[in-house]
Amino acid sequence: MVVVMTNNSTPKQIKLVTEKLERLGFKIHIIHGSKRIVIGAVGTREDIESMSLERLPGVEKIVPIMKPFKLVSREAQEEDSIIDINGVCFGGSHKTIIAGPCAVESREQLLTAAQIVKKAGAQVLRGGAFKPRTSPYSFQGMEKEGLKLLKEASLKTGLITVTEVIDERSLEMSLDYVDILQIGARNMHNFQLLKVAGQSGKPILLKRGLSATIEEWLMSAEYIMAEGNHRVILCERGIRTFENYTRNTLDLSAVSLVRQLSHLPVIVDPSHSTGNTKLVPPMSLAALAAGANGLIIEMHPDPSTALCDGHQSLTPDELNRLMSRIKKMLPALEDDLILEREVVVNE
Repeated sequence: MVVVMTNNSTPKQIKLVTEKLERLGFKIHIIHGSKRIVIGAVGTREDIESMSLERLPGVEKIVPIMKPFKLVSREAQEEDSIIDINGVCFGGSHKTIIAGPCAVESREQLLTAAQIVKKAGAQVLRGGAFKPRTSPYSFQGMEKEGLKLLKEASLKTGLITVTEVIDERSLEMSLDYVDILQIGARNMHNFQLLKVAGQSGKPILLKRGLSATIEEWLMSAEYIMAEGNHRVILCERGIRTFENYTRNTLDLSAVSLVRQLSHLPVIVDPSHSTGNTKLVPPMSLAALAAGANGLIIEMHPDPSTALCDGHQSLTPDELNRLMSRIKKMLPALEDDLILEREVVVNE
């Protein structure tokens, strides 16, 4: 449930409500909106009805949440969450572009890619230091050396960085080097890793699983938020279907639907969802038109030499052309309904 406090509720009144909820075993999450404070509490409906919370001073109303995902839902928080990471924002009316190579391969490759990404106008550099591959004989990533290169690239360009973590060890190693931790599709159901990610305090980019339903995806986000980390960015990256002309099937309907169900920002990965560089530009534009808050795009300085996913990586020229098209398209994407919503900024 959520306890909506009145506009003029005092810190003492808020404390009184939270203490009563905690005494009865509820897990509390306080959400500071631009106009009012909402207290999220997880417990049973019977407990709620027996507490007479509406009679406490400062309480406006009680809203039961019937969906299995509580903290993620629009019922818990009507306002869009905006994840502010060193001045780069995900959510609301922001359109944030992440670009870079699938894997960190060398210092020259990554620093070159970072300069290209920066010049193109993207705000975030991606690069995999740990690579969960289908074959054990494929390139597995540079691990700590790759993390150090991401840190160097960030310092040289001012770009914030994101890398995938595949287990608790890689997560712990990444904390001091990158700004955003990515939980990949294969680990969306790794609930222990999700809990540790929630305890890390770092912004989390959570990709949808290969065959995951929307509810399963949002429940994975709930695992992270239940640990106190509200800085979660959802990523639709295509799901596995019977179609074999594309790597996966990009579910653009999920973008619009999840933005109705949840206050969390949603971005799209047109590279992994299609596996085809020729499909990346049109699917990128379609994703933004569907309401995506941003994109994560694979770009390699020379895709023909890439150690991972070169077939779906844009060239620098292709990235520049796509960014130019995005900039021209953005003015037409202004959504009055989105712009009028309140926001909750999570820094």
